[in-house]
Amino acid sequence: MLACLLGMGSWVAINGMWVELPLIVHQIPEGWYLPSYLTILIQLANVGPLIVTLVHRFWPGRLNEVGVIYSIICIGVLACMLLAFFWRETTVVAGAPRSTALLVLMFFLSVVDCTSSVTFLPFMMRLKSHYLTTYFIGEGLSGLVPGLVALAQGAGVVHCVNASQVLTITTSNGSEGHKLQAWYQPARFSVQVFFLFLGCMMATCLVAFFLLNHLPVVRRERAKVRLQVNGREDSSGVKIVEVRPMISPVEGIKGLGKSSFGAGTYTWPQVIYIFILLAWANALTNAVLPSVQSYSCLPYGSSAYHLSATLAALANPLACFVAMFLPNRSLKMMGVLTAAGSGIGCYIMAMAALSPCPPLLHHHGGVVLIVLAWVLFVGTLSYVKVMIGLILRDEGHSALVWCGAVVQLGSMVGALIMFPLVSVYSLFQSGDPCDISCPP
Repeated sequence: MLACLLGMGSWVAINGMWVELPLIVHQIPEGWYLPSYLTILIQLANVGPLIVTLVHRFWPGRLNEVGVIYSIICIGVLACMLLAFFWRETTVVAGAPRSTALLVLMFFLSVVDCTSSVTFLPFMMRLKSHYLTTYFIGEGLSGLVPGLVALAQGAGVVHCVNASQVLTITTSNGSEGHKLQAWYQPARFSVQVFFLFLGCMMATCLVAFFLLNHLPVVRRERAKVRLQVNGREDSSGVKIVEVRPMISPVEGIKGLGKSSFGAGTYTWPQVIYIFILLAWANALTNAVLPSVQSYSCLPYGSSAYHLSATLAALANPLACFVAMFLPNRSLKMMGVLTAAGSGIGCYIMAMAALSPCPPLLHHHGGVVLIVLAWVLFVGTLSYVKVMIGLILRDEGHSALVWCGAVVQLGSMVGALIMFPLVSVYSLFQSGDPCDISCPP
């Protein structure tokens, strides 16, 4: 449970920000440009993982990992609490009002969540391998829990009503019809309460991390293996941290087909293959497809959008749970599952590109297919990410540092590719969930 709560705190703040956007954008000067700003802030926040990775590479053993984790979680708690009270505050910048406090605090939350990828995962090396799976379950819940709370809040829930209830319009062929307009349901509780909830979630993560470091029962669950630290064997027999330098490609040439990466289990082509799969899976699930989710779902109606978002978020921890009982570390199987998930992603991307008039628009089959596609897409690639995490966990501490760095790199590349396509060149067109002007 503690490992799960730690994983839940990894991305709960930024995931919560995304699901709360429909209620925020109407009350700030930036409006619907805020998602674009949030995307840029998340990429700038990758300076955190970059610094941690460089320190591990050039000054191995110098970084106090536990101290860094305490620091970023505390920053996350403080930023969420400040957001609850100052998110609507504006200042004049370049002659126009700007949500300075909101943007600055969003940047700090982005640094917290991005840096968690290269600190939380290596910390899990201290525990037995099966606890890494429960950590990934918590990471999946970091998207599901805020989404369910936002759904209970009524954030972004749309109802289709007749304009002025009695308004009729004359169409081009002279017939009359009722004009439906989207009406957003008022929230059941305020944005301030939601941010306070996120602050409590981060505080829970802080308590979980404290207990993981100090509870006697946790000490009994630490990984019991012999470890050489700078040429000396750790007499305690508890694998706490690996302080040798991170991978050196030159050293791998000396081995007979094996690399110097981690424990040397895999050859360099296999190591590169693993990281390509990891980067590709995270680029698709964290950036590429989420950026077009509304375009792929909204033409089929608001219910299709909310079902796909909620069930896809549920598929993530469910896939991690399946990985606990049906693990498969075959690299070929990882490639097959990644290809299958990518194929499903192609279908989703095609539906987004054909918006606002995708196939099966006026049929229930279209709704079923797009919701099922999102669930299978997220579930398949989530399973791949968990299994790669378990593979790299067995390769040592620095392998998990690289794992977190590649996760962030893949997500960043995916976001930088999709941002101009969606926000600058406007290659995708939104569908109106209440007024679909497409032929049946």
